[in-house]
Amino acid sequence: MTAPLIELVDIKKHFGPVIALNGVSVSVNPGECHCLLGDNGAGKSTFIKTMSGVHKPTHGQIKVDGQAVDFANPRDAMAAGIATVYQDLAMIPLMSVTRNFWMGREPERSVGPFKWFDFKEANKVTLEEMAKMGIHLRSPDQAVGTLSGGERQTVAIARAVYFGAKVLILDEPTSALGVRQTSNVLATIDKVRKKGIGVIFITHNVRHAMAVGDRFTVLNRGKTLGTALRGDINPEELQDLMAGGQELAKLEGSLGGTV
Repeated sequence: MTAPLIELVDIKKHFGPVIALNGVSVSVNPGECHCLLGDNGAGKSTFIKTMSGVHKPTHGQIKVDGQAVDFANPRDAMAAGIATVYQDLAMIPLMSVTRNFWMGREPERSVGPFKWFDFKEANKVTLEEMAKMGIHLRSPDQAVGTLSGGERQTVAIARAVYFGAKVLILDEPTSALGVRQTSNVLATIDKVRKKGIGVIFITHNVRHAMAVGDRFTVLNRGKTLGTALRGDINPEELQDLMAGGQELAKLEGSLGGTV
């Protein structure tokens, strides 16, 4: 049996007396979308930062391709193929799509001691990679701020995939998007998964998770409440596992199903 691309085993993270994670175990396999759900304060942000090398776990083990690893910083995680797309996307709105796509990794041409940004190659690759994700740009020179929220998410995802991500961690990628933009991002996640890349989709939206997820893990106050496979759980059961799910169901019943 193939080892998971990444596996977190009994991860605990303490900040002084505060216990942010208290025994979280999650894994993701090649070509799988593993959804991590939880309400605000469930520990999702700490989990992401621990997996991506920002925080070192207080206890527990991280394995990549079955081998134990110790990430000293996010650069180590990126070198191991662990890429994270955060909510803020780390993009500069007034810069072009190409500039944002290649930021810090610009292809160069050189003559003797002189080097310069190879715009021709950069533009070509940017257009091709975005087209693979279903986004056909008017021009690679257009400012990234002129794109819709869903298109900007796709730029960030395409960038991570192009630079060798084996595991893609998506932090609430649909939280601030409209219906059509959300559909585009979910379709992009499906394309990424079909490339054999493992996706960890962090969300609090059960409907979005059910649209693309293969496995579902619920976090609540730093603990995992359980993991279920697609087909073994329905949206209502998944919602009930999340913080507030049971209370929402009771409220809906008391209001005659109008919530």
